[in-house]
Order: sequence, then structure tokens, then C-alpha cells
Amino acid sequence: MERTPLVAGNWKMFKTRVEAADFCSAFLPLVDELDEVDLAICPPFTAIDIVAERLGDSGVGVWGQNAHDAAEGAFTGEISCGMLIDAGATGALLGHSERRALFGETDEMLARKLRSALAAGLEPVLCIGESEAERDGGATESRLRTQLDGALDGLSASHVLQVTVAYEPVWAIGTGRSATPEIAQETHAFIRGALGERFGEECAAAVRILYGGSVKPDNAGSLLAQPDVDGALVGGASLDPQGFAAIARAALAG
Repeated sequence: MERTPLVAGNWKMFKTRVEAADFCSAFLPLVDELDEVDLAICPPFTAIDIVAERLGDSGVGVWGQNAHDAAEGAFTGEISCGMLIDAGATGALLGHSERRALFGETDEMLARKLRSALAAGLEPVLCIGESEAERDGGATESRLRTQLDGALDGLSASHVLQVTVAYEPVWAIGTGRSATPEIAQETHAFIRGALGERFGEECAAAVRILYGGSVKPDNAGSLLAQPDVDGALVGGASLDPQGFAAIARAALAG
């Protein structure tokens, strides 16, 4: 099945509103003709509205970096799916490794968040990945299967078709170390197979699986050329409009 490549930039805790607006002005002309690649930007919450405004009808998605499962309530520092939509977001990253490691997010929490995002009409992006110790100990597949089973618990194949999965090996995030194209393909193929076992081959063939882990312009081409790698979740390299556009072009070539 043909899957449209998707490249998303996660800005993490970077860029003021002015810097975000300047990025959009520089970035859009660089990708004006990349109609065959889907693009998205994940700005900090304070810049979602200005990014959505500057991107306008360009087709570039705007995603929150997190979302709470409750519609509202006494959850200081959190943000709901409805608030993201109100600010102009069209999707949300859920379960990024930094959220799991630094803020204690569990697979059970992510199952609730996924259901809330789907109900609200946001495109959910489920991040999964193993640590260096888990990979070196041969536990990669069991860890990924546990994360998938936990977060997708209770969802039907029709729901899962609306979810994008992002594989981000924790050992390759912000370290400058990335998985080889062969490792990325092997792991993505396992993820697709695990989805197929649970939700059917047709569903698994349609779900986009992104690679995230020190993706840069110089390694994007070989990673994105792999048959089961459907795009990239880009961290640091997405802060530069030229570099991010180069990765988007690599997805088209792949």
C-alpha cells in the first residue's frame, strides 16, 4: 500500500513567538512545491496560534507536543485536546520519550490520551522506543510490543488507522547517534508486523511509522529510503528552516 511520507518537526522547548513566526516565513517558500510529502510542526504551546496563523492554508500541520486526557479540570500546567484545537493545532505528539522519562507518562496514561485525542478530532502521534540497555539486552521487541499493546488498548482497527506511530530509539535522541538504515527498517518492519497481528494486515499496511532519532539532512535520505520508514520525527534539525526543508526533500526522494 502506498503511504504518503510524513515529516514532522518537534521544536521541544525552543523558539519564542517571534522566532516561530520568522521560521514559518523562511520555511514555507522552501517547501512550496513538496505536495507529495505531508509536513507538520510541533511548536511550544505559546506559539501554536502564531504558527497556525503563519502557515495558513499551506497544508502544513500544527501539532501540540503533549495533551491531557481530560477535557478540563484542576491539572496545573497541562493542556487539553480542546485547548490545542482552539489554538489552531491539528494533531498532538503523545508519549515522547522525554515525556515518559522526565514526567512519568505510562502506557496506561497514553491509552487515555489517545482516546481523548481521537474523540476530539486531533491526529495522534504515538511515540514508542527502547533504551540503550534494552536494545543491548535483546529486549527491543518486547519493549515495543508492550508499549503498543498498552497504548492501543481498547482501540479498534478503524481507530488505529487514524494513528501515526513514531519509533524513536531513546539511545539515538539528542545523542548524535542514529540507527543505521538497516536497524531502522528491521525495527519498523517488526512494529508493522505487531500491528498486523493485532489489528489486521490491511490496517498495518496503511499506518504510517516515522523514524525519530538524530535525523539530519545528511542521514535522512538513507533512512527514509527504507520501505517501512514512512517519514521522520525530527528534533534539533527541525529548528533550522533550511535543514528541515532538506529532510522533507529527502522524504520525497525516498
